[in-house]
Amino acid sequence: MASHFVLLGMLVAIYCSVALASDPSPLQDLCVADRTASVLINGFACKNPKLVQADDFFFSGLHLQGNTSNPVGSKVTPVTVAQIPGLNTLGISLVRLDFAPWGVNPPHTHPRATEILTVVEGRLEVGFVTSNPENRLITTILEKGDVFVFPEGLVHFQRNTGNVSAVAIAGLSSQSPGVITIGNAVFGSNPEIPDDLLAKAFQVDAKTVNMIQSKF
Repeated sequence: MASHFVLLGMLVAIYCSVALASDPSPLQDLCVADRTASVLINGFACKNPKLVQADDFFFSGLHLQGNTSNPVGSKVTPVTVAQIPGLNTLGISLVRLDFAPWGVNPPHTHPRATEILTVVEGRLEVGFVTSNPENRLITTILEKGDVFVFPEGLVHFQRNTGNVSAVAIAGLSSQSPGVITIGNAVFGSNPEIPDDLLAKAFQVDAKTVNMIQSKF
């Protein structure tokens, strides 16, 4: 019987050691990104804390309207670790999204972040698509002050459904959420994905694929 308790104790100890083997939060007060560091890590090396200043945690510009004079009629203004070095290791960032009337933020994903969006001005149609095999579209219309969540990694979009400009602010659960715009990635890769492969994947002819690739 005693041997059974010893074995159970060993299993519990092993389980606990595995469960507690990660760092769920920063291990120091701050780790301002040192973009000049030659050391390559998963993120950015820390700047000398003695050299940290308030500017490392500051960004000004979200009050400025983004230029939506482009084919999709939208502009994303990011505030990630690239703009605020002090976000390094903190697991959070945000963006401002501006939309011309009927402008769209095309289908895209954030490979490293969940997004929570609130409409500041205007009216937006938003949605995301679940993964294979269901590929279910979850969509709704947001009015000023409404909030919507886009789960990490799923393809999602926003569209202004009004005749006036719209503005939204979104928070993301990563200092560097990344973005993969589906059309750009598939039809605008460098070098190009072979057109015969895309033709078969999308069940169209190569001429159609070439025409779409020319847009990107």
